Amino acid sequence: MSEGGRGGSPAFGQVVIGPPGSGKTTYCHAMREFLGRLGRSVAVVNLDPANEALPCPCALDVAELVTLPDVMDSLGLGPNGGLIYCMEYLEANADWLRDRLQGLRGHYVLFDCPGQVELYTHHESLKNVFGQLAKWNFRLAAVHLVDSHYCTDPGKFISVLCTSLSTMLHVELPHVNVLSKMDLIEQYGKLAFNLDYYTEVLDLSYLVDHLASDPFFRNFRRLNEKLVEVIEDYSLVSFVPLNVQDKQSMRQVMQAVDKANGYSFGDQEHRSLEALMSAAVGADFHFSSTLAVQEKYVQSQDKAVEEEVMDL
Repeated sequence: MSEGGRGGSPAFGQVVIGPPGSGKTTYCHAMREFLGRLGRSVAVVNLDPANEALPCPCALDVAELVTLPDVMDSLGLGPNGGLIYCMEYLEANADWLRDRLQGLRGHYVLFDCPGQVELYTHHESLKNVFGQLAKWNFRLAAVHLVDSHYCTDPGKFISVLCTSLSTMLHVELPHVNVLSKMDLIEQYGKLAFNLDYYTEVLDLSYLVDHLASDPFFRNFRRLNEKLVEVIEDYSLVSFVPLNVQDKQSMRQVMQAVDKANGYSFGDQEHRSLEALMSAAVGADFHFSSTLAVQEKYVQSQDKAVEEEVMDL
């Protein structure tokens, strides 16, 4: 893995990014277990200097180089400024990262990244670290996790779309947006539209109309229309729904990421995948039931409308 060199076979992996609490660390360890059962040699690398409660040991931890508490204590910085300093320090010490990654050659690497949104929308350090990884012959895809509860609030969902688009344009990696914690979506409240409306990011004018029914957002209709126009003009943002407890859901995310970073598995992994999926029948949370959640809402709403019509 020489500086700027392209010799040798490429290393594949994912950089897992997203807001705090979106489930990045949980995803990394669930995906490691899932891919490990298919026969891949998977290593998790923690790049979050604020992540002190790792559920499982990592193959490499940035805390060996720098930690957020130490930076805050020594420089008198707050959490946000301290985290930015940590990423700048990591960028300045890229040789340390390169040397540590030498021992992970032959592994599929999951990079668990910090949760500060600014690092992915306009700050340069983490983007430059990803650029260094590409020079070291890593074929990476960015997996951007977003908590699915934002779908229940149209205003927040527009904000998520803007953040996702900004992240895609800034990070400059093959990109997969993921709606995480789909198994909890029923607890968040009813969706205004079918789930595929949110995953495929369909005609957003309906979302603007729905927002306009709220007196608070009515005054901001023109602003929301312009934000929606920007999102639709780029036509880049879509989402893959994820429930880490369901193997079919994990398979869909894995296939989307493999397509994004160009990873191609062999016959043995294909056979392992088929065996894993056949063993999962009846054992796991059924992903189809998650996708059908909103259908139940729509049917109940249609029934209510029919009853109102009959009353008239």
